[in-house]
Amino acid sequence: MTHNIDTVLDTTGLLCPEPVMLLHKSIRELEVGNTIEVIATDPATTRDIPKFCHFLGHVLVSQAELNGQYRYCIQKA
Repeated sequence: MTHNIDTVLDTTGLLCPEPVMLLHKSIRELEVGNTIEVIATDPATTRDIPKFCHFLGHVLVSQAELNGQYRYCIQKA
């Protein structure tokens, strides 16, 4: 299933906690139901971003890793 991405947040090269802090700031600017794609290189995001979504009630639509790059599609709740 393909989702439309409303915004992209590239956190390549940033380390914990910066990717999640930037995600928190960016997701506040989205309309409910819109999606954001997060691109990261920090392996800690594989733990932190799903926990962020669970804690705040956002939907983690997809999560993938390819060649050391992590991609997340999150729908704002």
